[in-house]
Amino acid sequence: MILVKGKVVECVGDEMMAIIWEKIKYKLILPYVDFGKNLEVFDLTLENRVIYGDEIVLDAAKAIKEAGVGIKCATITPDEKKCEEIGKVLRSPNHIIREYLGGIILREPVICENIPKIIKSWVNPIYIARHAYAGNKDVHEMCIEGKGQLKLSFVDEISGVQTEKIIAEETKDGVIGATFIEEYAIRAFARGSMEFAVEKCLPLFLSTKSTILKNYDGLYQRVFQEVYENEFKSRFEERGIFYNFILIDAMVAKAMKSKGGFVWAMKNYDGDVQSDFVSQGFGSLGLTSSYLMTDDKKVIQTEACHGTVKNHFKKYLRGEPTSTNPIASIFAWTKALAHRGQLDKNEELVKFTEIVEKVCIATIESGCMTKDLAAALKNNEFESMTENDYLTTFEFLDKIAQNLRSCMILPKMNI
Repeated sequence: MILVKGKVVECVGDEMMAIIWEKIKYKLILPYVDFGKNLEVFDLTLENRVIYGDEIVLDAAKAIKEAGVGIKCATITPDEKKCEEIGKVLRSPNHIIREYLGGIILREPVICENIPKIIKSWVNPIYIARHAYAGNKDVHEMCIEGKGQLKLSFVDEISGVQTEKIIAEETKDGVIGATFIEEYAIRAFARGSMEFAVEKCLPLFLSTKSTILKNYDGLYQRVFQEVYENEFKSRFEERGIFYNFILIDAMVAKAMKSKGGFVWAMKNYDGDVQSDFVSQGFGSLGLTSSYLMTDDKKVIQTEACHGTVKNHFKKYLRGEPTSTNPIASIFAWTKALAHRGQLDKNEELVKFTEIVEKVCIATIESGCMTKDLAAALKNNEFESMTENDYLTTFEFLDKIAQNLRSCMILPKMNI
Protein backbone atom coordinates (compact mmCIF):
# COMPACT_ATOMS: atom_id res chain seq x y z
CA MET A 1 0.00 0.00 0.00
CA ILE A 2 1.12 3.53 -0.78
CA LEU A 3 0.92 5.78 2.27
CA VAL A 4 -0.45 9.32 1.90
CA LYS A 5 1.59 11.54 4.18
CA GLY A 6 -0.41 14.76 4.05
CA LYS A 7 -4.07 15.79 4.25
CA VAL A 8 -6.44 15.41 1.28
CA VAL A 9 -9.95 16.92 1.26
CA GLU A 10 -12.65 15.01 -0.63
CA CYS A 11 -15.94 16.68 -1.60
CA VAL A 12 -18.80 14.29 -2.34
CA GLY A 13 -21.29 15.35 -5.02
CA ASP A 14 -24.59 14.53 -6.70
CA GLU A 15 -26.49 12.26 -9.07
CA MET A 16 -24.75 9.95 -11.57
CA MET A 17 -21.29 11.33 -10.96
CA ALA A 18 -21.64 10.62 -7.23
CA ILE A 19 -22.37 6.96 -8.04
CA ILE A 20 -19.33 6.81 -10.33
CA TRP A 21 -17.21 8.73 -7.81
CA GLU A 22 -17.66 6.02 -5.17
CA LYS A 23 -16.83 3.28 -7.68
CA ILE A 24 -13.62 5.09 -8.67
CA LYS A 25 -12.64 5.52 -5.05
CA TYR A 26 -13.18 1.88 -4.09
CA LYS A 27 -12.04 0.20 -7.32
CA LEU A 28 -9.07 2.33 -8.41
CA ILE A 29 -7.78 4.25 -5.38
CA LEU A 30 -8.33 2.55 -2.02
CA PRO A 31 -6.95 -0.90 -3.06
CA TYR A 32 -3.55 0.78 -3.53
CA VAL A 33 -3.56 3.97 -1.44
CA ASP A 34 -3.70 4.17 2.36
CA PHE A 35 -4.92 7.59 3.53
CA GLY A 36 -4.87 6.66 7.19
CA LYS A 37 -6.45 9.66 8.92
CA ASN A 38 -5.44 12.01 6.11
CA LEU A 39 -8.69 11.93 4.12
CA GLU A 40 -11.20 14.56 5.25
CA VAL A 41 -14.60 14.12 3.59
CA PHE A 42 -17.21 16.87 3.09
CA ASP A 43 -20.74 15.94 2.03
CA LEU A 44 -21.68 18.56 -0.60
CA THR A 45 -24.74 16.71 -1.87
CA LEU A 46 -27.73 18.96 -2.48
CA GLU A 47 -29.58 17.23 0.36
CA ASN A 48 -26.83 18.13 2.82
CA ARG A 49 -26.54 21.70 1.53
CA VAL A 50 -30.28 22.14 2.05
CA ILE A 51 -29.69 21.29 5.72
CA TYR A 52 -26.45 23.22 6.33
CA GLY A 53 -26.59 25.88 3.60
CA ASP A 54 -23.64 27.31 1.72
CA GLU A 55 -21.64 27.35 4.96
CA ILE A 56 -20.73 23.68 4.50
CA VAL A 57 -19.19 24.53 1.11
CA LEU A 58 -17.19 27.39 2.61
CA ASP A 59 -15.97 25.02 5.33
CA ALA A 60 -14.78 22.64 2.59
CA ALA A 61 -12.98 25.50 0.82
CA LYS A 62 -11.19 26.47 4.03
CA ALA A 63 -10.15 22.87 4.60
CA ILE A 64 -8.81 22.61 1.02
CA LYS A 65 -6.75 25.77 1.48
CA GLU A 66 -5.30 24.45 4.73
CA ALA A 67 -4.56 20.99 3.31
CA GLY A 68 -3.28 22.20 -0.06
CA VAL A 69 -5.21 19.46 -1.89
CA GLY A 70 -8.90 19.07 -2.67
CA ILE A 71 -10.80 16.57 -4.85
CA LYS A 72 -14.37 17.49 -5.78
CA CYS A 73 -17.15 15.47 -7.37
CA ALA A 74 -19.63 17.26 -9.64
CA THR A 75 -22.47 18.96 -7.71
CA ILE A 76 -25.91 20.38 -8.49
CA THR A 77 -26.34 24.15 -8.61
CA PRO A 78 -30.08 24.62 -8.06
CA ASP A 79 -31.86 26.93 -10.49
CA GLU A 80 -34.55 29.41 -9.42
CA LYS A 81 -37.31 26.79 -9.63
CA LYS A 82 -35.32 24.30 -7.54
CA CYS A 83 -34.51 26.97 -4.93
CA GLU A 84 -38.23 27.70 -4.57
CA GLU A 85 -38.89 23.97 -4.21
CA ILE A 86 -36.31 23.49 -1.43
CA GLY A 87 -37.17 26.82 0.22
CA LYS A 88 -33.60 28.07 0.19
CA VAL A 89 -31.36 29.98 -2.20
CA LEU A 90 -28.10 28.07 -2.65
CA ARG A 91 -25.12 29.32 -4.62
CA SER A 92 -22.90 27.28 -6.93
CA PRO A 93 -20.50 25.18 -4.81
CA ASN A 94 -17.84 25.60 -7.49
CA HIS A 95 -18.19 29.36 -7.35
CA ILE A 96 -17.95 29.49 -3.55
CA ILE A 97 -14.78 27.37 -3.54
CA ARG A 98 -13.17 29.27 -6.42
CA GLU A 99 -14.02 32.64 -4.91
CA TYR A 100 -12.37 31.61 -1.63
CA LEU A 101 -9.26 29.99 -3.10
CA GLY A 102 -8.69 32.40 -6.01
CA GLY A 103 -6.15 31.38 -8.64
CA ILE A 104 -6.75 29.93 -12.09
CA ILE A 105 -8.61 26.95 -13.50
CA LEU A 106 -6.48 24.85 -15.83
CA ARG A 107 -8.04 22.44 -18.31
CA GLU A 108 -6.05 19.89 -20.28
CA PRO A 109 -7.31 17.49 -22.95
CA VAL A 110 -6.78 13.78 -22.33
CA ILE A 111 -5.63 12.64 -25.75
CA CYS A 112 -6.29 9.08 -26.94
CA GLU A 113 -4.86 8.23 -30.34
CA ASN A 114 -7.92 6.28 -31.51
CA ILE A 115 -10.50 8.96 -30.61
CA PRO A 116 -10.94 11.21 -33.66
CA LYS A 117 -10.67 14.95 -33.10
CA ILE A 118 -13.62 16.99 -34.30
CA ILE A 119 -11.15 19.73 -35.26
CA LYS A 120 -8.75 17.69 -37.34
CA SER A 121 -5.95 20.26 -37.43
CA TRP A 122 -5.36 20.06 -33.66
CA VAL A 123 -2.31 17.81 -33.41
CA ASN A 124 -1.01 19.39 -30.17
CA PRO A 125 -2.87 20.07 -26.89
CA ILE A 126 -4.56 23.39 -26.15
CA TYR A 127 -4.51 24.28 -22.46
CA ILE A 128 -7.15 26.63 -21.06
CA ALA A 129 -6.10 28.98 -18.22
CA ARG A 130 -9.37 30.41 -16.89
CA HIS A 131 -9.66 33.02 -14.17
CA ALA A 132 -11.33 31.33 -11.21
CA TYR A 133 -13.87 34.03 -10.34
CA ALA A 134 -15.45 37.43 -11.15
CA GLY A 135 -16.80 38.44 -14.56
CA ASN A 136 -20.24 37.19 -15.63
CA LYS A 137 -20.04 34.44 -13.00
CA ASP A 138 -19.97 37.04 -10.21
CA VAL A 139 -22.52 39.61 -11.42
CA HIS A 140 -24.65 41.41 -8.85
CA GLU A 141 -28.11 41.79 -10.33
CA MET A 142 -31.07 44.02 -9.57
CA CYS A 143 -34.49 44.17 -11.20
CA ILE A 144 -35.71 47.67 -11.99
CA GLU A 145 -39.40 48.39 -11.60
CA GLY A 146 -40.70 51.82 -12.30
CA LYS A 147 -39.06 54.84 -13.86
CA GLY A 148 -35.82 56.50 -12.76
CA GLN A 149 -32.12 57.16 -13.13
CA LEU A 150 -29.42 54.46 -13.01
CA LYS A 151 -25.88 55.19 -11.83
CA LEU A 152 -22.72 53.57 -10.51
CA SER A 153 -21.09 55.14 -7.48
CA PHE A 154 -17.88 54.66 -5.50
CA VAL A 155 -17.13 56.24 -2.11
CA ASP A 156 -13.46 56.52 -1.15
CA GLU A 157 -13.00 55.11 2.35
CA ILE A 158 -10.36 57.66 3.38
CA SER A 159 -11.40 60.90 1.71
CA GLY A 160 -15.11 60.21 1.56
CA VAL A 161 -15.15 61.50 -2.01
CA GLN A 162 -17.89 59.95 -4.11
CA THR A 163 -17.36 59.17 -7.80
CA GLU A 164 -20.44 58.58 -9.92
CA LYS A 165 -21.22 57.51 -13.46
CA ILE A 166 -24.68 57.81 -14.96
CA ILE A 167 -25.72 54.56 -16.65
CA ALA A 168 -29.07 55.83 -17.92
CA GLU A 169 -30.69 59.22 -17.40
CA GLU A 170 -34.19 57.87 -17.70
CA THR A 171 -35.15 54.21 -17.75
CA LYS A 172 -37.93 51.90 -16.64
CA ASP A 173 -38.74 48.23 -16.01
CA GLY A 174 -35.60 46.25 -16.69
CA VAL A 175 -32.59 44.71 -15.03
CA ILE A 176 -29.06 45.84 -14.18
CA GLY A 177 -25.95 43.78 -13.56
CA ALA A 178 -22.59 44.88 -12.18
CA THR A 179 -19.32 43.08 -11.47
CA PHE A 180 -16.04 44.08 -9.92
CA ILE A 181 -12.52 42.68 -9.70
CA GLU A 182 -9.47 44.03 -7.93
CA GLU A 183 -6.25 44.60 -9.85
CA TYR A 184 -4.19 42.32 -7.56
CA ALA A 185 -6.41 39.36 -8.55
CA ILE A 186 -5.75 39.97 -12.24
CA ARG A 187 -2.02 40.27 -11.51
CA ALA A 188 -2.09 36.91 -9.70
CA PHE A 189 -3.99 35.40 -12.64
CA ALA A 190 -1.35 36.71 -15.04
CA ARG A 191 1.50 35.25 -12.99
CA GLY A 192 -0.25 31.89 -12.67
CA SER A 193 -0.93 31.70 -16.40
CA MET A 194 2.64 32.63 -17.28
CA GLU A 195 4.14 30.18 -14.80
CA PHE A 196 2.02 27.45 -16.38
CA ALA A 197 3.13 28.45 -19.90
CA VAL A 198 6.77 28.34 -18.76
CA GLU A 199 6.20 24.90 -17.19
CA LYS A 200 4.62 23.57 -20.41
CA CYS A 201 7.13 25.49 -22.58
CA LEU A 202 4.31 26.78 -24.76
CA PRO A 203 3.30 30.25 -26.01
CA LEU A 204 0.58 32.07 -24.07
CA PHE A 205 -2.34 34.05 -25.48
CA LEU A 206 -4.68 36.28 -23.46
CA SER A 207 -8.09 36.96 -25.00
CA THR A 208 -10.64 39.56 -23.88
CA LYS A 209 -12.89 42.06 -25.67
CA SER A 210 -11.05 45.22 -24.62
CA THR A 211 -12.37 47.14 -27.64
CA ILE A 212 -15.81 47.03 -26.00
CA LEU A 213 -15.02 46.84 -22.26
CA LYS A 214 -12.17 49.33 -22.46
CA ASN A 215 -11.71 49.62 -18.69
CA TYR A 216 -12.66 46.16 -17.40
CA ASP A 217 -11.14 43.99 -20.11
CA GLY A 218 -8.54 46.67 -20.77
CA LEU A 219 -7.22 46.20 -17.22
CA TYR A 220 -6.61 42.51 -17.94
CA GLN A 221 -4.75 43.44 -21.11
CA ARG A 222 -2.60 46.09 -19.39
CA VAL A 223 -1.76 43.99 -16.31
CA PHE A 224 -0.80 40.92 -18.35
CA GLN A 225 1.52 43.04 -20.49
CA GLU A 226 3.14 44.60 -17.42
CA VAL A 227 3.67 41.25 -15.70
CA TYR A 228 5.13 39.79 -18.89
CA GLU A 229 7.52 42.69 -19.52
CA ASN A 230 8.66 43.03 -15.89
CA GLU A 231 8.74 39.41 -14.69
CA PHE A 232 8.53 36.82 -17.47
CA LYS A 233 9.87 38.10 -20.78
CA SER A 234 13.40 36.77 -20.32
CA ARG A 235 12.11 33.37 -19.10
CA PHE A 236 9.83 33.10 -22.14
CA GLU A 237 12.61 34.07 -24.56
CA GLU A 238 15.03 31.56 -23.00
CA ARG A 239 12.53 28.82 -23.87
CA GLY A 240 11.73 30.15 -27.34
CA ILE A 241 8.12 30.94 -26.44
CA PHE A 242 6.15 34.20 -26.42
CA TYR A 243 3.12 36.03 -24.98
CA ASN A 244 0.51 37.81 -27.14
CA PHE A 245 -2.84 39.51 -26.58
CA ILE A 246 -5.52 38.76 -29.20
CA LEU A 247 -9.17 39.85 -29.12
CA ILE A 248 -11.32 36.87 -28.18
CA ASP A 249 -13.35 36.70 -31.42
CA ALA A 250 -10.16 36.76 -33.48
CA MET A 251 -8.56 34.19 -31.16
CA VAL A 252 -11.46 31.75 -31.59
CA ALA A 253 -10.92 31.84 -35.35
CA LYS A 254 -7.15 31.52 -34.91
CA ALA A 255 -7.55 28.54 -32.55
CA MET A 256 -9.79 26.67 -34.99
CA LYS A 257 -7.23 27.04 -37.80
CA SER A 258 -4.21 26.26 -35.60
CA LYS A 259 -2.36 23.03 -34.89
CA GLY A 260 -2.80 23.62 -31.16
CA GLY A 261 0.20 23.76 -28.88
CA PHE A 262 -0.49 26.84 -26.75
CA VAL A 263 -1.94 28.08 -23.45
CA TRP A 264 -5.08 30.23 -23.78
CA ALA A 265 -5.84 32.59 -20.87
CA MET A 266 -9.33 34.03 -20.46
CA LYS A 267 -11.66 35.63 -17.95
CA ASN A 268 -13.97 33.39 -15.94
CA TYR A 269 -17.03 33.10 -18.18
CA ASP A 270 -15.10 33.27 -21.45
CA GLY A 271 -12.89 30.43 -20.22
CA ASP A 272 -15.93 28.40 -19.18
CA VAL A 273 -17.43 28.60 -22.67
CA GLN A 274 -14.23 28.10 -24.66
CA SER A 275 -12.98 25.21 -22.52
CA ASP A 276 -16.08 23.23 -23.55
CA PHE A 277 -15.40 24.15 -27.17
CA VAL A 278 -11.78 23.00 -26.89
CA SER A 279 -12.65 19.80 -25.00
CA GLN A 280 -15.24 18.80 -27.57
CA GLY A 281 -12.85 19.72 -30.37
CA PHE A 282 -10.37 17.18 -29.03
CA GLY A 283 -13.04 14.47 -28.90
CA SER A 284 -15.15 14.66 -25.73
CA LEU A 285 -15.94 16.72 -22.64
CA GLY A 286 -15.36 13.50 -20.74
CA LEU A 287 -11.71 13.48 -21.86
CA THR A 288 -10.61 16.59 -20.00
CA SER A 289 -8.82 17.11 -16.70
CA SER A 290 -9.69 20.24 -14.75
CA TYR A 291 -8.10 21.73 -11.66
CA LEU A 292 -7.86 25.02 -9.83
CA MET A 293 -4.36 26.14 -8.89
CA THR A 294 -3.54 29.12 -6.69
CA ASP A 295 -0.98 31.51 -8.13
CA ASP A 296 1.64 30.36 -5.59
CA LYS A 297 1.09 26.73 -6.75
CA LYS A 298 0.61 25.62 -3.13
CA VAL A 299 -3.07 24.63 -3.46
CA ILE A 300 -4.75 22.49 -6.10
CA GLN A 301 -8.46 21.59 -6.17
CA THR A 302 -9.48 19.14 -8.86
CA GLU A 303 -12.86 18.27 -10.36
CA ALA A 304 -14.54 16.93 -13.48
CA CYS A 305 -15.24 19.73 -15.95
CA HIS A 306 -18.81 18.51 -16.63
CA GLY A 307 -22.00 18.25 -14.61
CA THR A 308 -23.75 15.52 -12.67
CA VAL A 309 -25.23 13.79 -15.80
CA LYS A 310 -28.82 13.93 -14.58
CA ASN A 311 -30.32 12.03 -17.53
CA HIS A 312 -28.07 9.02 -16.87
CA PHE A 313 -28.93 9.18 -13.16
CA LYS A 314 -32.63 8.87 -13.98
CA LYS A 315 -31.87 5.76 -16.07
CA TYR A 316 -29.75 4.36 -13.23
CA LEU A 317 -32.62 4.86 -10.75
CA ARG A 318 -34.93 2.98 -13.13
CA GLY A 319 -32.48 0.09 -13.16
CA GLU A 320 -31.47 0.68 -16.76
CA PRO A 321 -27.82 0.37 -17.88
CA THR A 322 -25.89 3.56 -18.49
CA SER A 323 -22.67 4.29 -20.34
CA THR A 324 -21.24 7.36 -18.60
CA ASN A 325 -17.65 8.42 -19.22
CA PRO A 326 -15.75 8.47 -15.86
CA ILE A 327 -12.35 9.62 -17.17
CA ALA A 328 -12.63 13.26 -16.06
CA SER A 329 -13.50 12.14 -12.51
CA ILE A 330 -10.68 9.57 -12.46
CA PHE A 331 -8.25 12.30 -13.49
CA ALA A 332 -9.64 14.50 -10.72
CA TRP A 333 -8.37 11.87 -8.27
CA THR A 334 -5.03 11.40 -10.00
CA LYS A 335 -4.22 15.12 -10.41
CA ALA A 336 -5.00 15.80 -6.76
CA LEU A 337 -3.00 12.84 -5.46
CA ALA A 338 -0.10 13.77 -7.74
CA HIS A 339 -0.02 17.24 -6.15
CA ARG A 340 -0.15 15.67 -2.68
CA GLY A 341 2.77 13.47 -3.67
CA GLN A 342 4.75 16.43 -4.99
CA LEU A 343 4.14 18.45 -1.83
CA ASP A 344 5.31 15.53 0.33
CA LYS A 345 8.10 14.38 -2.03
CA ASN A 346 6.23 11.06 -2.14
CA GLU A 347 7.54 9.65 -5.43
CA GLU A 348 5.63 6.38 -5.00
CA LEU A 349 2.30 8.23 -4.90
CA VAL A 350 3.20 10.38 -7.91
CA LYS A 351 4.20 7.28 -9.87
CA PHE A 352 0.90 5.59 -8.99
CA THR A 353 -1.09 8.50 -10.42
CA GLU A 354 0.91 8.35 -13.65
CA ILE A 355 0.17 4.63 -13.94
CA VAL A 356 -3.58 5.13 -13.41
CA GLU A 357 -3.70 7.81 -16.13
CA LYS A 358 -1.72 5.67 -18.57
CA VAL A 359 -3.99 2.69 -17.86
CA CYS A 360 -7.09 4.78 -18.58
CA ILE A 361 -5.69 5.93 -21.93
CA ALA A 362 -4.42 2.45 -22.84
CA THR A 363 -7.81 0.93 -22.01
CA ILE A 364 -9.55 3.32 -24.41
CA GLU A 365 -6.89 2.83 -27.07
CA SER A 366 -7.40 -0.93 -26.80
CA GLY A 367 -11.01 -0.39 -27.96
CA CYS A 368 -12.75 -0.55 -24.59
CA MET A 369 -14.76 2.64 -24.04
CA THR A 370 -18.07 4.24 -23.09
CA LYS A 371 -20.81 5.17 -25.55
CA ASP A 372 -19.78 8.81 -26.05
CA LEU A 373 -16.32 7.77 -27.23
CA ALA A 374 -17.58 4.85 -29.31
CA ALA A 375 -19.98 7.27 -31.01
CA ALA A 376 -17.06 9.51 -31.94
CA LEU A 377 -15.55 6.54 -33.82
CA LYS A 378 -18.81 6.28 -35.79
CA ASN A 379 -19.03 10.02 -36.56
CA ASN A 380 -21.65 10.35 -33.79
CA GLU A 381 -24.18 8.25 -35.69
CA PHE A 382 -25.91 7.01 -32.55
CA GLU A 383 -28.72 5.31 -34.43
CA SER A 384 -26.27 2.83 -36.00
CA MET A 385 -24.72 1.83 -32.68
CA THR A 386 -25.37 -1.45 -30.88
CA GLU A 387 -24.55 -2.58 -27.34
CA ASN A 388 -21.55 -4.45 -28.76
CA ASP A 389 -19.92 -1.15 -29.73
CA TYR A 390 -19.36 0.10 -26.17
CA LEU A 391 -19.19 -0.82 -22.49
CA THR A 392 -21.60 0.22 -19.77
CA THR A 393 -20.41 2.57 -17.04
CA PHE A 394 -19.51 -0.20 -14.63
CA GLU A 395 -18.11 -2.57 -17.25
CA PHE A 396 -15.71 0.17 -18.31
CA LEU A 397 -14.64 0.86 -14.72
CA ASP A 398 -14.16 -2.87 -14.14
CA LYS A 399 -11.96 -3.07 -17.25
CA ILE A 400 -9.79 -0.19 -16.03
CA ALA A 401 -9.56 -1.83 -12.58
CA GLN A 402 -8.53 -5.13 -14.18
CA ASN A 403 -5.83 -3.43 -16.28
CA LEU A 404 -4.61 -1.45 -13.28
CA ARG A 405 -4.22 -4.62 -11.21
CA SER A 406 -1.99 -6.14 -13.87
CA CYS A 407 0.21 -3.01 -13.88
CA MET A 408 0.56 -2.68 -10.10
CA ILE A 409 2.04 -6.17 -9.62
CA LEU A 410 -0.14 -6.73 -6.57
CA PRO A 411 -2.17 -9.79 -5.57
CA LYS A 412 -5.57 -9.73 -7.24
CA MET A 413 -8.23 -8.37 -4.94
CA ASN A 414 -11.98 -8.74 -4.85
CA ILE A 415 -12.90 -5.14 -5.72
